Amino acid sequence: MSPVDPNSTAAFIPILMMVVVATVFAGGTIAASHFLGRRVNTPAKLMPYECGITPVGTARDRFHTRFYLVAMLFIVFDIETVFLYPWAVVYRQLALFGLIEMVVFIAILLAGLVYVWAKGALEWD
Repeated sequence: MSPVDPNSTAAFIPILMMVVVATVFAGGTIAASHFLGRRVNTPAKLMPYECGITPVGTARDRFHTRFYLVAMLFIVFDIETVFLYPWAVVYRQLALFGLIEMVVFIAILLAGLVYVWAKGALEWD
């Protein structure tokens, strides 16, 4: 068997086959569940789902600004872990320079966390 040139279109046939198989499987599964599945609409099923808790009030209720502030702070401090993974992968190549840069990065985030904590933004009344 002769090797396939990586620049030819024949090199992409396995990828195209995988995409077709995945699409057919996903579409077939959805179609099968639609035609074979049983649908019983009860009042409990037609209610909006709120993490397993029975909804109270309407969907138009206003939320306190503190809720959004805590959510944004969570996202900011959660995204820091995204920067830790690539650093951990190339840690040996970066040596001391990489360690110092990551310590500075974490120190800045820690200073931000201390500031937010001191301002009382994490208090949930």
